[in-house]
Amino acid sequence: MGNKFRSIETKHHEERDAFFEDLKRLDRRAFLRVAGMSAGIVAGMGLRTPQSFQLVNVAEAQGTKPRFSFAYISDTHLYEQKLNDRFVRSILKAVDDVNGLDPQPDFVLFGGDLAQLGAPEELKLGAQILKSVKAPVRMMVGEHDWFLDMGDMWKDLFGAPNYSFDHKGVHFVVLNSILEKDFWTERKLTPKERMQIVAGLDNGIQSRFEVGEPQRAWMKQDLAKVDKKTPVIVFSHSPLYKYYRPWNFWTDDADEVQALLKPFDKVTVIHGHTHQLLSNRINNIQFHGMLSTAWPWPYAPEGLPQLTVQMNRPDPFSQFDGCGDGRMDVLESGLVDKLYNLWERNPITVRASYLGSGGKQDAPPRTKLPSY
Repeated sequence: MGNKFRSIETKHHEERDAFFEDLKRLDRRAFLRVAGMSAGIVAGMGLRTPQSFQLVNVAEAQGTKPRFSFAYISDTHLYEQKLNDRFVRSILKAVDDVNGLDPQPDFVLFGGDLAQLGAPEELKLGAQILKSVKAPVRMMVGEHDWFLDMGDMWKDLFGAPNYSFDHKGVHFVVLNSILEKDFWTERKLTPKERMQIVAGLDNGIQSRFEVGEPQRAWMKQDLAKVDKKTPVIVFSHSPLYKYYRPWNFWTDDADEVQALLKPFDKVTVIHGHTHQLLSNRINNIQFHGMLSTAWPWPYAPEGLPQLTVQMNRPDPFSQFDGCGDGRMDVLESGLVDKLYNLWERNPITVRASYLGSGGKQDAPPRTKLPSY
């Protein structure tokens, strides 16, 4: 016998599944026409535009064709499904979004914190879900994936946490930026205690994140082979600058890493960890923060980068508000236009020209409501 007391989440997914089943009967041209008409109807009625319509509209509204695109999913913070399936539902939603992109992205970047407490069951669950992504997936590690066993399970599943590759004229570097100084051995902490402390962020016991000298040496050697006019895109979990130390929105050796990138003409750093729209520019480097699928973090009370366009407060009654996934359009210049696909709001694009002009051109729309 079915449960007549269905949750809001269950109702949402049932309605959504039914909607997509109906759309399968339409060809592509009819699909886009119906999506546009429906979006107009709900807007006219003062209703929220369904997520699926947002993605289609945005995909079709991009004016200039980029060199190529990749999608991103980040900070899923998975528990075992039997403990909490809310975050499982969210990553499945993101996978659906990415698989629905037309054209498909060249690859998908997962931005770290696949698991919540680094448990093998959490990491394996995430790996299994990501297998359903149609495009190739590139992985990056976060602190929630690492500090239970110091990355052993993550490396078994996904390989080395730092690597580089070239794609269509762009050099990509993936870093493990969540290394910390040893605060656990002298205190005789168990692996679980160590993991719990790191997961707390603002506990005052752990050290700040860092890339570390050995990895910076590897990065220097890797970049030495790259022409200085080649666009470089770096993926890091923590921002490669010093944003807000009390919450560990901070990379302690960021200055040294930035110095390695300084000789290059076009550099973009894309990071997770902060769970919010976050934009910054430091000299020749453009920075973009990634959305989380799990929850949004508030903005720090000080030190917020000037170019950030803040979101208003999330709706506490919606598990999806302030969360999302997105896409990066890599332009011919090698810089990126970043699309934030917010699940309960209008999408926001932060363009390379906005960061490049110091906020004078192509400013994204700003909310009239209080920030969070």
